[in-house]
Amino acid sequence: MLTQKSSQVGNRREAEEGDVGKFEKHTKGIGMKLLEKMGYKGGGLGKNEQGIVAPIEAKLRPKNMGMGFNDYKEASLPTLQEVEDKKSLPHAAAAPTVGRLKEKPWSKSKHSLLNNKKKMDYLTAEELLAKKQEQGLEVVQKVFDMRGPQVRVLTDLENLNAEEKARENDIHIPELQHNVRLIVDLAELDIQKIDRDLRNEKEMVVTLQKEKEKLKLEAARQKKQLDHMEEIVGVLDRISDENLSGTLTLDSLARSFGDLQGRYADEYKLCNLSSIACSFALPLFIRMFQGWDPLLNPTHGLELVSLWKNLLHGEDYLDFDAASPYAMLFMEVVFPAVRISGTNTWQARDPEPMLHFLESWERLLPPPILQSILDNIVMPKLSAAVDSWDPRRETIAIHSWLHPWLPLLRQKLETFYLTIRIRLESVLHAWHPSDMSAYTILSPWKTVFDPTSWEQLMVRCIIPKLLEVMHCFQINPANQKLDEFYWVRTWATAIPVHHMLHLMDLFFNKWQEVLYHWLCSHPNFEEVAQWYLGWKELIPPVLLANEHIRYRLNLGLDIMNQAVEGLQVAQPGLNENISYLRVLEQRQFEAQQKAVVQAQQRASASLGSSANETADMGGGGREMSLKEVIEAYAQQHGLLFKPKYGRMQDGHQIYGFGNISIIIDSLNQKVYTQTDDRWSLVSLEQILELHNKSSDVR
Repeated sequence: MLTQKSSQVGNRREAEEGDVGKFEKHTKGIGMKLLEKMGYKGGGLGKNEQGIVAPIEAKLRPKNMGMGFNDYKEASLPTLQEVEDKKSLPHAAAAPTVGRLKEKPWSKSKHSLLNNKKKMDYLTAEELLAKKQEQGLEVVQKVFDMRGPQVRVLTDLENLNAEEKARENDIHIPELQHNVRLIVDLAELDIQKIDRDLRNEKEMVVTLQKEKEKLKLEAARQKKQLDHMEEIVGVLDRISDENLSGTLTLDSLARSFGDLQGRYADEYKLCNLSSIACSFALPLFIRMFQGWDPLLNPTHGLELVSLWKNLLHGEDYLDFDAASPYAMLFMEVVFPAVRISGTNTWQARDPEPMLHFLESWERLLPPPILQSILDNIVMPKLSAAVDSWDPRRETIAIHSWLHPWLPLLRQKLETFYLTIRIRLESVLHAWHPSDMSAYTILSPWKTVFDPTSWEQLMVRCIIPKLLEVMHCFQINPANQKLDEFYWVRTWATAIPVHHMLHLMDLFFNKWQEVLYHWLCSHPNFEEVAQWYLGWKELIPPVLLANEHIRYRLNLGLDIMNQAVEGLQVAQPGLNENISYLRVLEQRQFEAQQKAVVQAQQRASASLGSSANETADMGGGGREMSLKEVIEAYAQQHGLLFKPKYGRMQDGHQIYGFGNISIIIDSLNQKVYTQTDDRWSLVSLEQILELHNKSSDVR
């Protein structure tokens, strides 16, 4: 009976599972009729049958779990695609599906679990390394998870919550799977480490291979260098044997070392073979240059020394070292002969032999040795010659034997210049301008002495003599003597221009005076023109280029034009005298007017403003010129101020201010006075002081 009951229960359960929804046949079917009237033909509801067919499945959530916790998958509505897929299935397959909806997870059979098991993917070591290479270099860090009862060691944060996810996804034996995953991760790390070590080993092999090639090249180079050394030693042994036998010559020695230098240039420098060559060549050079006089035969051995310069020093001429083999050879062979000849036989007043030697050996002389020759041989000789030089007895001008050394000893010769100037000044006090030898001796020194020293020499010794000559010079158109003028004209290129203009002003003052009197006597203007052109040609070009000289010539030309046109010719300097008298009368009148105004001011003191206006009107509104100011200053101190007739300086009239002479530059508003044979800028107070000093002297 029990068996029968259980079979009945099973049959009823099967009937219920297979006849779901058939209960409507026992009713009037009102629900289906209504749906069919609305166009329902079965399937999901909606225009596109997008409604659900199966009822919403209820899913039991864990206790106290909130919505969306830990990526928990909620029950969702079937999608339209799922509905269509279900509709496409045959009706026979639909019944088992409904039955499976009520199946419990724990009641799944072993066969269903095996069917639902995910397919595992397996990777080889090469595929794993390729995948890691595509992903790029990753830094592996260990993570210690201490949230549970035991400490877990992780290699990344991806599997940090692996157990929770496994528990939520109902994964069997999550601990075992976690351990397996760790083993897999460690295996991946081992594979990566082995691969990294393998790459390092390969790189090490490449590096060692390159180092091996370098060592091979170095070994070949050293072997080649050793072979070269053996050949060099063989050549040196042969040269040593020839030296001992006495058959060694400079030519053969030069050929041997020249061959070594050409074939083994690096070893030649490395082993300092030039010093070895110098040790072999030095005795031969001493024997060759024995008894040599460089002043008599300066080119002796020049070509041979030039050849040995290349062997001992090379082609770099500027890089000379006093301790180099070539310099030592030169000091031992050439310099002693030069020192002996220069000290014993060479005379400073005959510089050509020594200069010829230095010019011949210019390319071969090391700079330290050249400097030693100049300091120890040439300079002492020149110093002694300058000290013994007497311009009154010497027949050879000092510049002829001293100036040739200027290119080599320019700054060092300056120590002689003071002595030379003192000696020249000592003899020029008795010099007369007719002696042209002074110009011959002095003119070459203009570019040698500094400008200040040269000007002082001219002012002290030459210009006073020329001033005396120019004062005595007479201009006579009928019988003109030009000797004095030629004496002065000769110094035009030596004397500074501003001093030469003063000399020429003396000439032009006399020249204009003669021209004025000649034009007043109704002369032949053709003769006057020829006379004018003749004087113009006598003036040196360096002076004709000066503006002041052209101005003085134009003044004479203006006088000639006035005479030709029949106009009255003004006497030179007359305009200045008339201007002086006119200004003097004007100043006296202004002084009288000022006295009247002051009297009126005292009489009408109560009318202050009116008196001031009267004073302003009486004083005149015209601004005083510099000449008028100086004239008033002279009157204030009771001094005479007047122009000096016929005297000009740089185109300006010379005035007498008491006992001194001044010139007024009205254009630049400056006053100059003559002190110590030159014109200096002064103020009014300084003019008065100079006048008082000259009065005390007198």
